[in-house]
Amino acid sequence: EELLTNIMLYIAPASFVTATWIYYGSRLEESRMLPAGTRIQVPTGVAAFPDPVFLPPPRSFAEKTYNIVHWTDMPRGGHFAALEEPELMLADLRAFIATVSGARS
Repeated sequence: EELLTNIMLYIAPASFVTATWIYYGSRLEESRMLPAGTRIQVPTGVAAFPDPVFLPPPRSFAEKTYNIVHWTDMPRGGHFAALEEPELMLADLRAFIATVSGARS
């Protein structure tokens, strides 16, 4: 079922190539790097799914640049976390929203 879903999402409508543009474009624009000393103040949540290709950064590294208010090391999942582990992702998103909502009160 998952194989057919991926085929219908990417290959059948010929969107596989356009789905990869974000990776190619960010590499060409060198947009993966922020100017030295930049700090993002927006409250940030991370669901660190264990993707074998795109490893999540260590929390200590992310905290140097981002205002991490919620971090979860997920036990399973991967690059397509919403497809692979929708319950885990939804529960973590709800926990992040509760954290941020509580911070505003």
